[in-house]
Amino acid sequence: MNRESRRKRLQGRAKKGCTMNIIADLHTHTMASGHAYSTLMENIGSAKEKGLQFLGISDHAPALEDAPKVTYFKNLKVVHKNWDTLTVLHGAELSILNEYGDVDLPDEVLEGLDYTVASLHYPVFPDDKRSLCTNALVAAMRNPHVYIIGHPDDDLMPVDYNALTLAAKRYHVALEVNNSSLCPGSFRKGAAENYRRMLTLAKNLEVPIIVSSDSHICYDVGNHSRALALLDELKFPEDLVVNSSQQRLRHFWESRKRVAQSERRKKLQLAV
Repeated sequence: MNRESRRKRLQGRAKKGCTMNIIADLHTHTMASGHAYSTLMENIGSAKEKGLQFLGISDHAPALEDAPKVTYFKNLKVVHKNWDTLTVLHGAELSILNEYGDVDLPDEVLEGLDYTVASLHYPVFPDDKRSLCTNALVAAMRNPHVYIIGHPDDDLMPVDYNALTLAAKRYHVALEVNNSSLCPGSFRKGAAENYRRMLTLAKNLEVPIIVSSDSHICYDVGNHSRALALLDELKFPEDLVVNSSQQRLRHFWESRKRVAQSERRKKLQLAV
């Protein structure tokens, strides 16, 4: 089956929907990101309307040209987390700056957030060599504040998926299946085929993944239809999808914290 036939089949599955229930959308943007179109309150309203239990605020960190300043993330503490049936988590989408996994928010700010998504963004990370892109993503996983690797799916920033999934298993970081990347007209190239490779490896290695909307307008919050259609096509196990139940999400959170704390101890021992 060629790429066009697969695209049409995925589109048909997306329209039919998938039975898997998703309770959290942790990759969403507000007007603060500069190129998104909804307020935080509009996103919260949409999340509640769609029955989500968790909504993550993950506006772009400062390295992108139109992103908010560091003070925006410092002040997220003013945003209430309890909205009746919805819990709002304070996060950020970090840009990975180099192959060493450095990111664009300092540790003292990251300490105040609930989680982060770490992603490669052009032109912040301008290199298109597979080895450097892979090294950057793997190195970012060692950061104890990184819980999710965002949209590792673009032919223009190629990745070694064997190395990526092995590292995600070691550090217990979730690999994202980004619904926006799968939409017609997405500027990310080859996403569906790249996700098929990644998900096949993740399934075999039992690596956790997360589906996200990457919404830039409120009515896309909680829209995971294309990502779920792809999981359905590949018969991807629900118990590896960390946001498919509250229990799985909490287990993932606790496991990631344990691994991060272990890595911190190792660094301290090496520094002595």
